[in-house]
Amino acid sequence: MKEIFDQLSADCSRLTTKLYSTSFSYGIYFLGKELRQPIHSIYGFVRLADEIVDSFHHYDKNFLLEKFKEDTFEAINQGISLNPILNSFQRIVNQYQIDQELIVLFLRSMEMDLSTQEYTPELYNEYILGSAEVVGLMCLKVFTNGSDVDYQQLKPYAMKLGSAFQKVNFLRDVKADHQLLSRNYFPNVNLALFCDYQKKEIEKEIEAEFALALTGIKLLPTASRNGVYLSYIYYKKLFAKIKRLSAEKIMTERVRISNTRKISLMFDSIIRNKLNVI
Repeated sequence: MKEIFDQLSADCSRLTTKLYSTSFSYGIYFLGKELRQPIHSIYGFVRLADEIVDSFHHYDKNFLLEKFKEDTFEAINQGISLNPILNSFQRIVNQYQIDQELIVLFLRSMEMDLSTQEYTPELYNEYILGSAEVVGLMCLKVFTNGSDVDYQQLKPYAMKLGSAFQKVNFLRDVKADHQLLSRNYFPNVNLALFCDYQKKEIEKEIEAEFALALTGIKLLPTASRNGVYLSYIYYKKLFAKIKRLSAEKIMTERVRISNTRKISLMFDSIIRNKLNVI
């Protein structure tokens, strides 16, 4: 009867994705049917960890994250967890042989969010590796379905896509990160004096990473290409909106893409993918 609990666990991961991110929900929907639940499971795990460090302000975050970490590896090793999100995640880790080192790096970045950091270039790169690039690699393990040759070929592109997404998130959320969470991820940047020159330098990094990532998207298997491309298009549109604003402006408002616009982008990406013009 464990199948019923496994289905409940899968449903929890899917619902978590839907509630927390319409953009990723759309992207996952346009993956091949066999890929959707595994990616929901990865997102559910990542989202729950992120909630611990970002949202549970009236609780002992250090305790919660340490317990979450212990429970995660226990679930993977035992092949079961009474936490539905972790039960769903461990199934995918074990099925697709996701390297546990990727999970260690991810949780290390979450730990970094528990204390005020002054980010050097080295710490900045370490944080992005753990919080974003390894998540792209977890997903790539699913997309390549056991082919180490394909995984190694696509690995650098997946990492650059994750990095670009994270840096766009940093710019989008800079106001909340700075004012509500006292965080500043950008090295050698004083957000109290954030200027257009500094913003443009960050944008140059993102542009280069998006360009490299697109090369990799074109090489993805058909079942995963459309969904990943949709997420890429959404973030590119969000990035374009951010670029049009001054540094002063993004310190006062959070840039968004409306759900109506997301749906429009969704259909555009489908057409482009079908016509092979991505």
